[in-house]
Amino acid sequence: MAHAKPAPHDPDVYFVPHDSKWPLFASVALFVTMLGLASWFNEASWGRPMFFVGAAVLSLILFKWFADVILESVSGYYNRQVDLSFRMGMVWFIFSEIMFFAAFFGALFYARTLSLPWLGGEGSGAMTNAVLWDGYSAAWPTSGPGAVGGAFQTIPAWGLPLLNTLILLASGVTITIAHHALRAARRTQLLVFLGATILLGCVFLFFQIEEYVHAYRDLNLTMGSGIYGSTFFMLTGFHGAHVTLGTIMLIVIWLRCYKGHFTKENHFAFEAVAWYWHFVDVVWLILFLFVYVV
Repeated sequence: MAHAKPAPHDPDVYFVPHDSKWPLFASVALFVTMLGLASWFNEASWGRPMFFVGAAVLSLILFKWFADVILESVSGYYNRQVDLSFRMGMVWFIFSEIMFFAAFFGALFYARTLSLPWLGGEGSGAMTNAVLWDGYSAAWPTSGPGAVGGAFQTIPAWGLPLLNTLILLASGVTITIAHHALRAARRTQLLVFLGATILLGCVFLFFQIEEYVHAYRDLNLTMGSGIYGSTFFMLTGFHGAHVTLGTIMLIVIWLRCYKGHFTKENHFAFEAVAWYWHFVDVVWLILFLFVYVV
């Protein structure tokens, strides 16, 4: 928070919060969280507790940080210049998320279209197949020529994955209706359809957990199931994490709508969450097509 604040709604003053410690604290907490996660994956005894401690501290920091931002907003310290900065920042954030998932989809396509055929002897991989993996027939899905993790079964696309696709598509419709209701100052409709979006997000996550339990318990499809298992859980897991974050954001926005923080002219926080949710929807459609169907 700033020590000396400009007058609310002053169009000529760009509000900058001075001496904020939250970015530094958040960076340290994020470092601890990721160090704990990496150590947990490498079976260090202290990795798991470090991860949960770091995640808890990071959550508290973000809660307080965003509470400060909300307080500044409702206090009237933001003007059109600040609003434009927020919009540009959200655009670049979503762009970074696009690149984040593009890297993982790139890994999937590289393994399927280049590495796997080479191991099977196609193109310049004839000697690789003959010397190292003689007799290996390249076919997707696979746990690789070394059969890492053993035999497994895949999850049919036209079961839970299709249902989850319909759920997310429906949530994209409900949040759009909620946005139109906000712009038309229809508060009850706004709260109902935004609440429906939250409910659909929770249902999606429930079915995703059900799918994971079924994969591990019945199909022997785990993160250790070679290249297919690692890419499957990497893509669906990170997407699930984004849905979880998006659902939390929607809950916060619902509470802010209930408290009357937004007007039909000034509601960028709502729009930012809506953009993020539509991004999550589009990623799932691509994921559904290239991970489950093709």
